[in-house]
Amino acid sequence: MNDRRTVSTERPATTANGILMLLAGLGLTLLGPVWIIQNPDSALNIVGGASTITVGLFLMCGLYSLQPNEGAAILLFGEYRGTDRATGLRWVLPWYTRKKISLRARNVTSDTLKVNDRRGSPVEIAANVVWRVEDSAQALFDVDDYQAFVNIQIETGLRDIASHYAYDHGEQEEGVEAELTLRADAEEVAEKLQIELANRVRVAGVAIDEARLAHLAYAPEIAGAMLRRQQAEAILSARRLIVRGAVGMVESALTDLSDRRVVELDEERKAAMVSNLLVVLCADREAQPVVNTGTLYS
Repeated sequence: MNDRRTVSTERPATTANGILMLLAGLGLTLLGPVWIIQNPDSALNIVGGASTITVGLFLMCGLYSLQPNEGAAILLFGEYRGTDRATGLRWVLPWYTRKKISLRARNVTSDTLKVNDRRGSPVEIAANVVWRVEDSAQALFDVDDYQAFVNIQIETGLRDIASHYAYDHGEQEEGVEAELTLRADAEEVAEKLQIELANRVRVAGVAIDEARLAHLAYAPEIAGAMLRRQQAEAILSARRLIVRGAVGMVESALTDLSDRRVVELDEERKAAMVSNLLVVLCADREAQPVVNTGTLYS
């Protein structure tokens, strides 16, 4: 099935300076009564004066003004004739229709959405998006309501991006490269989100200037469990670091004792010393000294 949808493209409109047309309209409007007053009994003067006033008012009906970063789409009986982006007072023939559209940057913070991440965990996520109209013709004529269209596409794109990434790394196997996550790689995720949204809203003539995650959290029903998991992972990581450091200190102590010949230790005494040192170095509470009045073997 062929796609017969016509894509609109913005083009410049032919308009005139409104100041000149305003002066001309005012001049004709004032000239009409003067013409009639000069000879009110003359039908020709009355018709000429009324016609002059009508023409003056007609000219002023074509006036409109544009602010900076604002455009006006010009239509003739429904046919698009171009977009005027010139600021100030402008003029076009009165039977042309003018549709104004803002070209300024707009800042939108999406509603907080509840979605499942790549691992299926429910998370809450929201985004802040800066967008602007780039092609006024597409925005006005290719979609029904370009502002509503952009808001819906922001929500849809955010859901799609969130489903492709995990909330955080969780447990990582050694030797496996860590994948991108929503929490740890916010910059990369924001870049992907901006590209995704730009592709989605291009049909509406809209450009995405910036897209950032504004809110990210686990859903309330699993937030407690995930917090305990993160705490456990932090404790395990700290313990792993402590044990690694303790092993290095014990190895250094045994090497120094052996090199300096402070005491000769057999394998059993070395094992006992290693055990005692690891207990002292790795324990979470202060070690209590024990005085041994006997020997290691009795």
